[in-house]
Amino acid sequence: MRKAVCPGSFDPVTNGHLDIIGRAAALFDEVTVAVLINKRKASLFTVEERIELLGQATAELGNVRIDAFHGLLVDFCRDNGISAIVKGLRAVSDFDYELQMAQMNHRLTGVETLFVSTNPLYSYLSSSLVKEVATYGGDVVGLLPDIVLDRLRRKLDENSRAAGPDDRR
Repeated sequence: MRKAVCPGSFDPVTNGHLDIIGRAAALFDEVTVAVLINKRKASLFTVEERIELLGQATAELGNVRIDAFHGLLVDFCRDNGISAIVKGLRAVSDFDYELQMAQMNHRLTGVETLFVSTNPLYSYLSSSLVKEVATYGGDVVGLLPDIVLDRLRRKLDENSRAAGPDDRR
């Protein structure tokens, strides 16, 4: 069985992520979408929420499973019998960083990294940018699956109410 992993923070999952996941699912027997647990980075959505949203967003892809990992991705790959990492590249700047990671991962365990060029529709898209635009009331319709868009709006509304007017001091 040919297995691959699509790793990331997915905070939140975007249509760009789903494009790469779907394309990987067409090439491999099983694709694991691995949500990075990074305790040093503040996330909008919890790991559990991201796993839930990814599960809903990829439900029609029968060969995709969702999991979480911390530590080295190559250890996750070894522990799960995964021989390939699939990464989307938006720009040359992505390639510079991802090439170094791919070469180190190969040196450590022999795992291969496949780069997939991002669909031009999503070449500018990142979770961070989507969150920033949405935080300030910008329109992010069409950049996220509808279920994720709804949850993003609710989460931002909850955070705004929790901050309250007294936090403006």
